[in-house]
Amino acid sequence: MFKLNLNLRTYLTSWCLAATLALTLGSTVSVAQPAAPDNKTVVMVPMRDGVQLATNVYVPEGEGPWPVILTRTPYDKDGIDRSVASYHERGYAVVSQDVRGRNDSEGENRPFENDIEDGYDTVEWIASQTFSDGNIGIFGTSAPGITSNLAAASAPPNLTAAYVTVAPDSLFYRSRFVGGVFKESHSGGWLRGQGVSEDAINAYKARAVLDEQWRATDFLFHRDNVEIPVYNVGGWHDIYAEGSLHNFVYLQNEGNPQARGKQKLFMGAFGHGTLQGDLEYPGGGMINGSLEEQLRWWDYWLKDIDNGIMDEPPVSIYMMASARKGNVSDKNRVIHMDSWPPENLETRYYLQPDMSLATDPPVAADASETYTFDPANPVPTVGGQNLGADVGPRDQREIGPRQDYLRFSTPVLEEDVVVAGHIDMELFVATDALDTDFVVKLVDIYPDGYEALILDYPIRARFRDGQNPGDVKMMTPGEVERLVVNMWSTAQTFEAGHRIGVHVTSSNYPRFAVNPNNGAALDDSSTPAQEARNTVYFDANRPSAIILPVVTESLD
Repeated sequence: MFKLNLNLRTYLTSWCLAATLALTLGSTVSVAQPAAPDNKTVVMVPMRDGVQLATNVYVPEGEGPWPVILTRTPYDKDGIDRSVASYHERGYAVVSQDVRGRNDSEGENRPFENDIEDGYDTVEWIASQTFSDGNIGIFGTSAPGITSNLAAASAPPNLTAAYVTVAPDSLFYRSRFVGGVFKESHSGGWLRGQGVSEDAINAYKARAVLDEQWRATDFLFHRDNVEIPVYNVGGWHDIYAEGSLHNFVYLQNEGNPQARGKQKLFMGAFGHGTLQGDLEYPGGGMINGSLEEQLRWWDYWLKDIDNGIMDEPPVSIYMMASARKGNVSDKNRVIHMDSWPPENLETRYYLQPDMSLATDPPVAADASETYTFDPANPVPTVGGQNLGADVGPRDQREIGPRQDYLRFSTPVLEEDVVVAGHIDMELFVATDALDTDFVVKLVDIYPDGYEALILDYPIRARFRDGQNPGDVKMMTPGEVERLVVNMWSTAQTFEAGHRIGVHVTSSNYPRFAVNPNNGAALDDSSTPAQEARNTVYFDANRPSAIILPVVTESLD
């Protein structure tokens, strides 16, 4: 279709980092000795359609039966070997399973498309075994977290609780596509690492519109079936940050009556891999994602030990602040609260004709900036919520000056601006193309100019009304449209002496797939790409603004 001047190859290895990450993120499980060989049995567990899944069973010394902890993974069921001893010491049997079509399991490799049924069948198989006392918990990080959610959504009668670290609320519909834009380095790279063919990946890319298969297999459309307590752990710089929040909020407040009020959430200041850039967040890692916290969860729900975990506030979040390495503000801290989000005031920071940001609307009668978006020369990805590599709040000055990259910022803040909650960007735009993208970044600008990336999200113009069938609508060249960019959520203190920055452009590659601007079908690779002349407006009648949830009361 077109030739990019950037090399994607280094990003396509990120899947292997994620495989390791899914087992070791935050060093949540570190045990000196592996499980004794005679405590490990490998069995083939039959699913309802006759496919058999390779499964490790680890039982403690002594007489059973025991409560059981299950994890289901596409990476390798043996990866948990070195972690089993810690569970055994607390009196838990452990089951680890290769998902369908991966490693030693039978079946076709169609990532996450069979895990609702397979999760149910595995839980109920465990419940029928003599080593099980019928109390079963399921856990996992990243992909095993996704399979844990899907198993919970099948509502197996013997599943008692779950502990899920960094997993989305909607893998297919809202995570692979953000604002209708395919997450190239994350989703494309991970699928390649799982052995999925390029033809199948291209077919995935063409499915940005919600379809019946997505409805049948996506957690978003089955989470009302979850009847159990779930401890969700997420990270502000993680690929699934919004999913961790949404899953908690839904299950806690709107979910199945058996699940409501029994959920917990921890949001740390970590990513899906080691954070890059010159920022650090002491204590922002897997505080509540530690093995001890997980074991407390199991003790309460699987052993009926009243250890006080449910008497503690259900929400713990890491409030990020000024965090340059070696000079970290003490305003970086964990805050405990009864619900998410905290009380806040939606505050619009308007783009201004002088490229500033202000809470007062612009007064100019006509103000805009126009740039040329060339799909063959996209803006390079510099940090963000990426998978495995190039993760976190890198300095956006590395992008350098470009005619297709607009920077807006407040004056130097005279007092702290504390933001906690969901963020949207209202953007008034026009284009001479039938379809194009707009990308918005929220940036914390330090006194020395360091542009720390906090959030960055796109919208594909054809999906400005949504991704449901019937929503898709091309742009009318030259006509001004109001777009709303879903910027996800954060908890960030923009400290006095800093500035709040908003950057606007039309690409961010390879984090997001590049729009060819031609309006062709998503599976059309033959229509040539074209440049687009894109205009962003910021005047009295077209007041583009980022909407920040500003906290006005103390969170301590």
